[in-house]
Formats: sequence, C-alpha cells, structure tokens
Amino acid sequence: MKRLGLPTSEGEGVLKVTPPSWRFDLQIEEDLIEEVIRVIGYGKLPMTPPLAPVTARVPSESQRGAHALRRAVAALDYNETINFSFVEEKWEREFAGNDNPIRVLNPIASPLSVMRSSLIGSLVNVLRYNLARKASRVRVFEVGRVFKRDAASIDAELSVAGVDQPARVAGLAYGNVDSLQWGTKERQVDFFDVKGDVEALFAPKAVTFVPDSHPAMHPGRSARVEVDGTKVGFVGELHPRWRQAYELPTAPVVFELDLSALLARDVPEFKSLPRHQSVWRDLSLVTRDAVSHEALMTAIRSTPTPLVRSALLYDIYKPQTPSADIGAGEKSMTVRLELLDDDATLTDERIDAAVAQVLDNLGQRLGVRLRG
Repeated sequence: MKRLGLPTSEGEGVLKVTPPSWRFDLQIEEDLIEEVIRVIGYGKLPMTPPLAPVTARVPSESQRGAHALRRAVAALDYNETINFSFVEEKWEREFAGNDNPIRVLNPIASPLSVMRSSLIGSLVNVLRYNLARKASRVRVFEVGRVFKRDAASIDAELSVAGVDQPARVAGLAYGNVDSLQWGTKERQVDFFDVKGDVEALFAPKAVTFVPDSHPAMHPGRSARVEVDGTKVGFVGELHPRWRQAYELPTAPVVFELDLSALLARDVPEFKSLPRHQSVWRDLSLVTRDAVSHEALMTAIRSTPTPLVRSALLYDIYKPQTPSADIGAGEKSMTVRLELLDDDATLTDERIDAAVAQVLDNLGQRLGVRLRG
C-alpha cells in the first residue's frame, strides 16, 4: 500500500488505508482488494472451486417460456421492438388514462419523465417513426414490464413497495393484412384480424371477447379479453381522437395482454380415440339481432346432454325485408352440431332427443326458434 502511495496504519488484524484525493477509483474495501490482486498478479490467485451447490431448476410443464411466446408472435408476422420503460407523460394520460404516473427523479431527457403503465404508447410511437420513413405496412409487438402504483405491493426480491410491475405483451397492426402479392386482394387490417391473432396466441385455450372501453381504443370497436372468466387484456382499434392527434392516415389495431396469462398452459392429458363415429346435424336458427355468437355458443354448451361435443356457426343470413319465417329485427344463424357417444353407436331416437334438448335450451335462454 505504501509503494502505491496509499497512507496506511496497522491495527490488531486490521489495515486502515486512506486513499489520496486523486484516486477516485478507490471507494470501498473491495476496491483495495482489487488493487492488491493487480499488484500481486491475477495469475498467482489460487484456483478455488465454489462451495455453493448448483441445483438445476426444472421448468414447470404448465408454463411455456417467454422466448417461445416471442417466436409465436413473430410467426404471426409481427416484428419485435424494444423501447424505453420511461415515456412522455401525455402518453400515460391519453393511452392509459393515468393522471398520476410514477415519475423519474433524473430523466435522461425532459420528455421521458414518467414510467409507463401501458405499452401502447411506445408502439404508436414506433408506428409514427416507420410512417415518417414511408413504411405502408407495420406490424410490431413488445414484451416488457409496466409500472403502476399499488399500495399492497411490498419490498421483496422481485418487488418494490408501492409499485406493481406486471409484464405485458402488446402488439400493433397497421396497413394491409398481407404484404403486396398476387394471391389476395389488398385489404386493410381490421379488428377481427387481430382478434384472430390473439386467439392463436392463447390456443388451445378458449378466449372470450366482451365489449368494453379502454382509454386508447375506439369505444365501439374494442373488447376485453377473458380466459376462464378472468380479464387478461384488451384488443381494439385505436381511438379516433388519438389517430387524429398523432396524424395517422388510418387507425391501427392494437392489443395488450398479461404475459403470465399467455405463458400459462394446460398440461396435455391422454385420451383414447373414440371407437364410434361422430354424427352431425345442421340447425338453422332464427334469433334476435342482439344475440351474439358468444351467447349462442354458451347456451349450446350449457345444454344438459353429454352427446353434444362441439358447435360451429358457419352461416348468418338477414333478409333485406322481413319474410314469413324471419321477421323484423331478426336474423338466421346456421349451426353445425357434433354429437358423439364414446361407448355406444348413436341411434336416431337419441340424436333427435339431444337436438330437441339443445333447441329447448336455446328457446328458454335466448328466445331462439328453429327456422321453418
């Protein structure tokens, strides 16, 4: 230490070193240890194996990795982006409805002064950047954390008191559905295209879309995404107010989902192949205009018969003028039912009884009748 110009005093098993003012690199005890090693030589250090046991952590089969999810989103023709976690304050107010965001004490730039509670603002900014460079079709996504005030959060290894930090997956689609090609006609991406992407990410889990509002989305073209009755995110078209404010030629369609819900999956279970063939029956049903596909499928699934295995809506018809069988304010929905019994061959009597149960349940729950 003295040869290095470091004043040193010795005590009972202790060395007290006072670094000079120009040695700004010596701040803590570990800095002095590094200095000693540098003088002695790194090659003279003994080869000491670590004493800590190394235990492999086996991943759960009920979870898939985040990288597998990234590949799944990329397979749907989205490109991944990485953005700052601190954003402009107006993004929080406009896209997340957050008037009290978490502020950064020492921001790298004055506009980037708050922590984001939504990923949508970052994706809209990426869209504007690409449009300024004449990109006509943009499909991007991001996997990242958001930061929200939460009094219930406590200090722990992976949490901070007063701050909730959930991970989210958000995506944005703008422009044509497909790249320019001869096989399909040009068509602008719409709500149902992105809705299909969300369903593909959750597959094979069933996803429910419930009409709802979101600060960043069109009030009549947005929906809440639910899995097993739990809200896991939103999907919808960007609000016309923000499309005009950010000078976008057309409105993009965006989604934002909880990462934990996307990573969770059911462990596959073995089931033997059915020994008997399925039976199919097509039903043309007359319903009110207000009856949705989800309501119809829910009513069919609630029928107390084990024979109905699946239902598929494959046609909707609404005449321009009321007819004898379809009145004003009504429409026809054609459904294909799959009926199957694993233990016995279905007879006409059992098939007719199961179909009658379905029609009776639909009539009681939704006022649906069979088209004459």
